[in-house]
Amino acid sequence: MSPMLKKVEKAGVKGIKQKRKPYHITPIDFFKTSDLVKKRFSSIIDCENHNRIAIIPSASYGLANVVNNISIKEKDEIILLDEQFPSNVYPWLNLKERNKAKLVFIKRPDTLIDSGKKWNEEILAAITNKTKVVAIGNIHWACGTLIDLIAIRKKTAEVGALLIIDGTQSIGALPLSIEKIQPDALICAGYKWLMGPYSIGVAYYGNYFDKGKPIEDSWINRRGSENFSGLINYSDNYGELASRYNVGEQSNFILLPMLLAGLNQIENWGVKNIQDYCKNLISEEIKKVNQKKYWIEKENYRANHLFGIKQLDNKINLIEKLKSKKISVSVRGDKIRVSPHVYNDKREIKRLFECLT
Repeated sequence: MSPMLKKVEKAGVKGIKQKRKPYHITPIDFFKTSDLVKKRFSSIIDCENHNRIAIIPSASYGLANVVNNISIKEKDEIILLDEQFPSNVYPWLNLKERNKAKLVFIKRPDTLIDSGKKWNEEILAAITNKTKVVAIGNIHWACGTLIDLIAIRKKTAEVGALLIIDGTQSIGALPLSIEKIQPDALICAGYKWLMGPYSIGVAYYGNYFDKGKPIEDSWINRRGSENFSGLINYSDNYGELASRYNVGEQSNFILLPMLLAGLNQIENWGVKNIQDYCKNLISEEIKKVNQKKYWIEKENYRANHLFGIKQLDNKINLIEKLKSKKISVSVRGDKIRVSPHVYNDKREIKRLFECLT
């Protein structure tokens, strides 16, 4: 969870105060900020049409809309990464149970030598004519291993499988292009690298989902909802493209302006600049790490804004040592997860790696 930018906090406070005088809120206000959020997120992910973006409350909500519209048969295969974040596992477990499909978890190779390269190779090898969905992140959430989405998209296109991306762990800090990858959906919670608040996010839905059935029927995801005087003229038609998947109360006058402020800052910094800054922070320090004592993914298969450190020598309690130095990291499985950003400097990163050496 990212720390809150002052301008994001300010936008939230302004939204709270706005509720004091609801008579100043006009019909256009229900759509104006959400439209700006969609346009800004589209720019960040290199998507030409902002109408392919929906406002969602969580990654699991965005994925539920995906699962709700996938036709799958018995013994069809859904490919996931081993130890994937649960929000991108439980919806597929549900689909599997309903249709007796098969979940295929691709485990990390049992080696520390070129493991990222070999893991990507095994993912590609697992995609066959039986595969109907590959649901995966841009990076692995625990160790930061990069996933070659362009190669995976090419293979899924060859066999007619969908590519569903959970971008929560990377979008906003690691460049991703919808135009280059052409995924079928990209789901992203807003509270991490988009610098937004909790309980709001954004999702891209490709043309496979253009005529889909949303998990929620609200007044605002119907065509003509902008016309408040005509809302009782009930419509059978959903809004354009991804707008059918918008969460009810998508106009949230507190959270939506906060997310917009975060997206504006991301756009101002530049996603590539963020990734390059993080690389500059860590690259020299990682070179000093004793590879007999610690494992860190190789540079060409590692994200710089999120990476894992696996302790091979347990002679010291690394977690307690880091706590004593007031260094905050996450524990994910058998690794510690480090997530630097522009609010970190080289001095702080050096303190982290001094604990390792």
